[in-house]
Amino acid sequence: MALISGAQSPLYAQRRRKNGITMALAYVATAFGLTWLVLILAVLLWEGFSGLSLRVFTEMTPPPGSAGGLLNPILGSVVMTGLAVLIGTPLGILAGTYMAEYGRYDKLSSVVRFINDILLSAPSIVIGLFVYEIMVAQMGHFSGWAGAVALGVIVVPVVVRTTEDMLILVPDTLREAAASIGLPRSLMIRRVAYRAARAGMITGVLLAVARISGETAPLLFTALNNQFWSTDMNAPMSSLPVVIFQFALSPYKDWQELAWTGALIITLSVLTLSIVARALASQSKSS
Repeated sequence: MALISGAQSPLYAQRRRKNGITMALAYVATAFGLTWLVLILAVLLWEGFSGLSLRVFTEMTPPPGSAGGLLNPILGSVVMTGLAVLIGTPLGILAGTYMAEYGRYDKLSSVVRFINDILLSAPSIVIGLFVYEIMVAQMGHFSGWAGAVALGVIVVPVVVRTTEDMLILVPDTLREAAASIGLPRSLMIRRVAYRAARAGMITGVLLAVARISGETAPLLFTALNNQFWSTDMNAPMSSLPVVIFQFALSPYKDWQELAWTGALIITLSVLTLSIVARALASQSKSS
């Protein structure tokens, strides 16, 4: 009887109304966000899918009015993204390892964590300007190296954050067990902590690749663009985001169609990487 009278009390009814309103607002907000995502994907598929063909992956960017593809910007994006991962990943893993394993409670770690959070949220155009000043202005020309360094700077804070978070999740009992059999700390980190956090750390690297795959602003200030096939890292290098930016703003219809196709390729690539990263993260949590 007390439960029945409590369920029928004005306070209980008021709480139910608030809960219902909150749930309704949450559903509306979720539907609002998903609607925009679906609309963006639908427009990309509608505008870009018709341009997908073998020619896009085998021919160079054309002059206006001619047929062509996106081979040189795809190559440039793959090369600079790969180099950026090679530059940023070791630095990020080492810094994240220090903060999680050696200096978890140090003041220095707090300072590094604060600076890393600022770098993580810094606009990419600021990073592009920074690399322009220290590399492009000093060398006197744009280059693929400068583009790779700019993207590598963006990779570092993402990998630092995920590495630290994943290593902190490793139970201390594993570290104590490794120490009890005489393993030195460095060996314990490599053989025990890294192995336990491997899926999460790989997820962080994939998320970093997804983050830099669509960056345009830092490449405009560093690698610029190149109309032709070029593997010379000391020269301006084409990239897919910059070509999309330039072709989308052009008055030529064939260039605009190629821009839509390039945007679809980037979106599908980032979507695939995100799905793989989420799958690895789920696998890590379940294990």
